[in-house]
Amino acid sequence: MNDVSGDQGRIYKNHGNRPLLALLDDEPRNVLDVGCGAGDNADLIRARYPRCEVHGITHSAAEAEIARARMTACWVFDIEKDLPADLRAMRFDAVIFSHVLEHMRDPAAILGRFSRLVLGGGCVIIAVPNALSWAMRWQFVRGDFEYRPDGVLDDTHLRFFTFVTADRYLLSKSKNLNLSSKSATGSVPLWWLRRHLLPKRWSTFIDGLGCRIWPNLFGDQVLIKAVAADPNCDS
Repeated sequence: MNDVSGDQGRIYKNHGNRPLLALLDDEPRNVLDVGCGAGDNADLIRARYPRCEVHGITHSAAEAEIARARMTACWVFDIEKDLPADLRAMRFDAVIFSHVLEHMRDPAAILGRFSRLVLGGGCVIIAVPNALSWAMRWQFVRGDFEYRPDGVLDDTHLRFFTFVTADRYLLSKSKNLNLSSKSATGSVPLWWLRRHLLPKRWSTFIDGLGCRIWPNLFGDQVLIKAVAADPNCDS
C-alpha cells in the first residue's frame, strides 16, 4: 500500500505492484504514480522502460526524500486538495493509483481531477482491494470485523470495493475515461498446501484460473485500466 494522506513521517515500502504495472502500454514516456510511497513502482517501471520519466506524489516528506532518488520528480501534498500549478500544466501517458483510492473520502472525484492530466489515448491504471474475497467472507462469517494496520480492513481505509462495483463507482466522474479492462489477482483456498504438493506452475495456474472464472470470490485485488478519449478524434 502507498501513502498519500497519512503522517508526514510515515514510509511505505513494498516490492511494487507487478500485475498492475503489466497493464501499462508499451514504451510509456511520462508516468505519474499517485501515492508513490518510497518509489518501488518507479523502480519496476524504469527497469522495463529505461527511458520513461516517472513522477510521483506522496503526502509523506520522508517517503519523498527516498522516492526522489528513484524518479524524475516527487510532489508532497494532499491529493484531496487542489493540484499544484506546475502539475496541472503537465500531461502523462499513464497515471497510476495502486491501493490509494480506498483511503480517500471521494475517490471518484479525485480520479476525475487527475484524469484531466492524461494524454488522449493514454491510460489510468488502478488497483483496489476486493472486500468480498473468499478470505474476507470467511472472516466476516466468523464475526470478525476488526480494523488492522494493513490489509483490506486497514484502519485508514474509508471506501470498500468489490470486483463488481469498483469500476462503476471509480469511473463515474471521469467522463473522458473509458473502461479498457478489469481483472483480479489473488489465490484459491489451500494455496499453502498446494505449494508443497504441486509444481509451482500448477498452483499458479489454479490461482489464475480461479481469478478469471470467479474474480469476485478469489480476487484479492481488482485491477482496472481505463483509456482517455482523444480530444482530436470525432466521437
